[in-house]
Amino acid sequence: MFEIFKKEMLELLRDRKTLFFVIALPMLVFPVLMGLAIFLTSKATFEAEQKVHNYAIVHAEFAPEFAERLFYHRSFKQVKNSNDFDSIESLKTAVQDGVIDVGIYLDIAPQSGIEQGQQAKWSVVFNDAKSISFIYSRIEDLAQEYGASLTKTALLNKGVTEDKQTALLKPIVLAKVDTADKRENLGEKLGIIIPYLLIPLVLMGASYPAIDMGAGEKERGTLETLLLTPVARSQLVLGKFLTLLTTSVMTAVITVASMSLWVAVAISFADISVIKTAFAGVGIQEFALIFMLLLPVAAILSSLVLAISIYARSFKEAQNYMAPLSMLVIFPIMASVMPNMTLNATTAMVPITNVALAIKEIIKGTIDHYFVWLIFASMLLMAGALLLACIRWFSKETVLFR
Repeated sequence: MFEIFKKEMLELLRDRKTLFFVIALPMLVFPVLMGLAIFLTSKATFEAEQKVHNYAIVHAEFAPEFAERLFYHRSFKQVKNSNDFDSIESLKTAVQDGVIDVGIYLDIAPQSGIEQGQQAKWSVVFNDAKSISFIYSRIEDLAQEYGASLTKTALLNKGVTEDKQTALLKPIVLAKVDTADKRENLGEKLGIIIPYLLIPLVLMGASYPAIDMGAGEKERGTLETLLLTPVARSQLVLGKFLTLLTTSVMTAVITVASMSLWVAVAISFADISVIKTAFAGVGIQEFALIFMLLLPVAAILSSLVLAISIYARSFKEAQNYMAPLSMLVIFPIMASVMPNMTLNATTAMVPITNVALAIKEIIKGTIDHYFVWLIFASMLLMAGALLLACIRWFSKETVLFR
């Protein structure tokens, strides 16, 4: 078994492409993704703040103060032919043709509406499919500010002082008392992302070498030679499995080490308050727990990819089978972010989902170590069962020589 392990490791170390996916990619993926996410977020925010949108307003005479606020707002520019529009339909047509970004239709003057006990219903016309929904929010803010000033004036005219207006307009004020600290709140959000990075990388660390160990040997014609050696087939499978487990675990080690390193760099040198707060209490023990949970995941995925590679007729067919496996790994991770999905005795028995939930709880600082050991034990049992199935699979001539 160990001779097979040494043989496979030696062949693996000669393959530069596989080494890149096992070693280089996990080391680069975290700084690249973190830097890219920060850059794109800051760039998108800056561009959204700076962009000026063309608008047209119908019946601006109904609310001259509001029209003036909109005119001098840095995010909006009134088109010169704004008077050409006279209805909501004309504004819709102009938005669809790209003449304006947003149109505002005022149905009545709000002052007269207050006197008659009628609400003014203004329409904001824009294309929400263009991801510019913040336009509506900005116009809504301006309208609310203008409406508040009208309400204040109307109440003053009726003899209601400013002191009483606040209590009259908002008699109840809710105070939010959150029992969760900042780390728990931010860990809930960041803890969702980390399993999407870690678990697929563990799969990648096993899948690329596995394709060569099974389907690759079939194509090269070396599998028959290997079967003629005085080594039991169970030992052949175990040797190949140990090689895949080593590469997968190596990927997990490098991934967790890379994550801890770049998080430490971000906390020490970069002014990223979100990362500082979320990972302030995450130390060596927490990273060790994450690594421990990835070990049975690596064993399960190593058994699966080895079985797939043994079954495949060719290298290309094995690659085609790996794509659906990647999707099968993503779906349990997606299940972990569903509403009301928490780590308990039931979810601790669901493969992959349990690990994703546990990683999130570790980042939040609310992990129950009983569930960690329950997850570890259940996943090890599953990995053992899959390994036995893989050995049985390898013993069938109809599978080896399809």
